[in-house]
Amino acid sequence: MPNLGDELHHSGWNTCSSCFGDATKKRNRLILPSFISSRIYVVDVGTDLRAPRLFKVVNSEDVFWKCNLGYPHTSHCLGSGEIMISALGDPAGSGKGGFILLDGETFEIKGNWERGAKIPPMGYDFWYQPRHNVLISTEWGIPKCLGYGFDPTDLKKGRYGRRLNVWDWTTHTYLQAIDVGEDAAPLEIRFLHNPDAAEGYVGCTISSAIHRFYKTEQGDWAAEKVIQVPSKKVEGWLLPDMPGFITDILISLDDRFLYFSNWLHGDIRQYDISNSREPKLVGQVRRPQAPSRIPTLFLHLLGTAGTSPVLAVSPTRTFGLLQVFVGGSITKGGPVTVCGDEELQSQPEPFFIKGTRVQGGPQMIQLSLDGKRLYVTTSLYSAWDRQFYPDLVKDGSVMLQLDVDTERGGLTVNGSFLVDFGKEPDGPCLAHEIRYPGGDCTSDIWV
Repeated sequence: MPNLGDELHHSGWNTCSSCFGDATKKRNRLILPSFISSRIYVVDVGTDLRAPRLFKVVNSEDVFWKCNLGYPHTSHCLGSGEIMISALGDPAGSGKGGFILLDGETFEIKGNWERGAKIPPMGYDFWYQPRHNVLISTEWGIPKCLGYGFDPTDLKKGRYGRRLNVWDWTTHTYLQAIDVGEDAAPLEIRFLHNPDAAEGYVGCTISSAIHRFYKTEQGDWAAEKVIQVPSKKVEGWLLPDMPGFITDILISLDDRFLYFSNWLHGDIRQYDISNSREPKLVGQVRRPQAPSRIPTLFLHLLGTAGTSPVLAVSPTRTFGLLQVFVGGSITKGGPVTVCGDEELQSQPEPFFIKGTRVQGGPQMIQLSLDGKRLYVTTSLYSAWDRQFYPDLVKDGSVMLQLDVDTERGGLTVNGSFLVDFGKEPDGPCLAHEIRYPGGDCTSDIWV
C-alpha cells in the first residue's frame, strides 16, 4: 500500500455467492478497509493473481464527509452488486454502528446503507440472511479506546460492546438489540450457510462465550449461550482471571462444524453443531500409535521432528477431549503463572514449528472449501499485539495449517506448513485475515 499506519484488518470481495447467476460479475477485486486511517483500498487480483496491483483508493475524507463514519471493518458484497462495509465509529473515534455503501463498479461511495435516526452505539462485524429479511451486526468497543490497547479500567463503563443489533434487510432500519452481557464484546458473527436457516453463532471476546442466535416463533430474534470457555486464575497478567479471548469463529460450508480461536489461551477448538443448541467439542490431536489410555489425557503440541508432530502428554479433567495449542499467553517459562485451571493440569509448552517459535496466539482462521484444511494467523490488532505479545511485533506473525478430520472431528497441526511473515524483505509483518480467490467460509453469503 502507498501509505503507512493504515492497519489493514479485514477484507472482502467485490463479488460473492450473493451474485450467483449474474454472468457479468467476476470475483476480481479485493476490498481492504483500513481500520486506523479509514481509507479503503481496492486491489486488482484478476489481471494477475500472483501479482496483485492497487486499483483504487477511497480516501478517508470521503468516508468521513459522505457517511459520517470511520474505522471501517467488515466488507461484504451484496446481491445488488454493491459493496457494504461496517464501521466501528464516527470520524472522531466515538462509537457508532453504521455502514458504508460502495458502487460495485466504480467503488465510489454511494452513502450510508442504514436509514432512519435510530442506530446502535457501536459496530464491528455483520452478516445478512435475506430470506428472513434480516441483518445482524455486532459491537467490539469505542474506537478511540481500543487504539490504546486493552485497559481493564474501561470495563463496566460502557466502552465495550454487549449487543447483537438486528436490522430490517429491506428498509435498512434498526429494529432490536439482543443483550449478550456487559463487556462481552461480541465480535465475529456467522449465520449458518443454508440461506433458509434462521440461526447462527457469535463469538464474544472478553466473556469468552459462544452464543447461538435464532428467530423466535414471534418473529423477533433472541440469543442463548451454548459454549463457555472457562477463565484461568493467573498471576503476572492484567487481571486475576484470564479469559480465552475468542477472536474469530467460522462455520464449515456444510454447516456441520464450528471452529473458534482463543487468542490468549492459545488453543483452537472444533465443535460438532449437528445439534445447534448443544455443540459438542470434537477437535483434537490424534496419535494413532499411542496406547489406548491416551484418549483420557490432554495432548500439547510442542513442535515437529521432520514432518512428525512431537507431543507431550499431561492429564486433564476434560477426559476424552483433546485440544491443539499453538502459542498463547499461558505457556511455560513466560511471565504468566496459572494458579487455577478447570481444564489443564499444567501449562502448555511453547510451540515450535520448523525450528521457529510461534509468537502470539491463534487469531484469524479460514477453512478450505472441502473442510479439510484450517489456516490460522496470529496477529489481532497492532496496539493489542504490542501489549500482549511484544515479541510478535518484533519477530512477525505466522500462518499455520491444521489438518481436519471431517468424519469424526479432530485437528492435527501440519508440521511441514509454515508461512513466516517475520522474513519479509522489508521487515516483520503482522498478518491477519485470510481469503481464498474462489470464495470461502466467511465471505460468501447465499441468498
